[in-house]
Amino acid sequence: MRVIDAHEDVAWNVLALGRDMQRSAQETRRIESGGPNPERNGQCMLGLPNWLEGGVAVVVGSIFLSPARKASHFSWDSQCYADAQEAYRAGMAQMDVYRRLAGESERIDLIEDRAGLEAVLASWEGDSPRVGFFVSLEGADPVRSPAEFEDWYALGVRGVGLAWALGSRYAGGNDAPGPLTDAGRALLDVMAEFGVLLDISHLDERACWEALDRYAGPVAATHANPRALVPTPRQLSDRMIAALAERDGVMGIVPFNKFLKPGWLRADGKAAVTLADVVAAIDHVCQVVGDAAHVGLGSDFDGGFGAEATPESIETVADLPKIAAALTAYGYTPSDVAGVMGENWLRVLRSALGG
Repeated sequence: MRVIDAHEDVAWNVLALGRDMQRSAQETRRIESGGPNPERNGQCMLGLPNWLEGGVAVVVGSIFLSPARKASHFSWDSQCYADAQEAYRAGMAQMDVYRRLAGESERIDLIEDRAGLEAVLASWEGDSPRVGFFVSLEGADPVRSPAEFEDWYALGVRGVGLAWALGSRYAGGNDAPGPLTDAGRALLDVMAEFGVLLDISHLDERACWEALDRYAGPVAATHANPRALVPTPRQLSDRMIAALAERDGVMGIVPFNKFLKPGWLRADGKAAVTLADVVAAIDHVCQVVGDAAHVGLGSDFDGGFGAEATPESIETVADLPKIAAALTAYGYTPSDVAGVMGENWLRVLRSALGG
């Protein structure tokens, strides 16, 4: 079974935390023991050996930066910006991480077109499977002007979230409400010329509705959970979930305890949340839209939390297939399970890559 993980902050982990993504998560934990990273970002969950072990064929790798107004609380985070120029430089450095990983490892590819995606998938039928990165901007501030998006596309960016939580020059975010700006509308128009994926995960609801109405290309929420189960602006309402499905989009469920159980605290421990809670979030989406074709996984692992904040029995990204077993036990058919674990995302990614 091919697993697609629709959101991981890989480049941020490399540059902000100094992690070597070709190491296993277990080796990174050993190296970081006693250091600051576990407290800053949790117990590491990502690494090439873990992707391969878990059958994770494709990762949507983000370009993620913190606005300086948040980063001031995290003086250690080098991946922050105060203006468009700083965002551009830091974003380009993260783009270079993905290109460098693909150049240095025979087991990592940068997916830039449909042929590249299919080559990665075909590699899993042989003895040397490869992991492919589909690169997406988590917040568009690194794009200094809408016209500049063409340069980012040339480098390999194939998805865009207009804003992260604190908003951007292009749109309001879930923690900084506001509509699309004129620049945001112009950027959507440029994105449409290239047919890239629009990610609505962190958009403020007003911006989200306008973006869905304005943008005719492929859409998704790479990492978001149902608001009906955890009622915060970070999650999607049932109406938003239904609208996404109407556009043939997919919503990536995040196996983060705080997003699965209201009021969960780290002191509650992993055992307070189980795979049944992940299944409940997936099943909620299926019940809202009437099928299992519009939900997948978007782990956000190592994106501000680690293994201590994921459900019981999930320690690294290699454990994502356990969700398939839980879905099967709940009564989902093999084809529906395959869809949730990866095939639904492949439909959307192929569309964003011109197929």
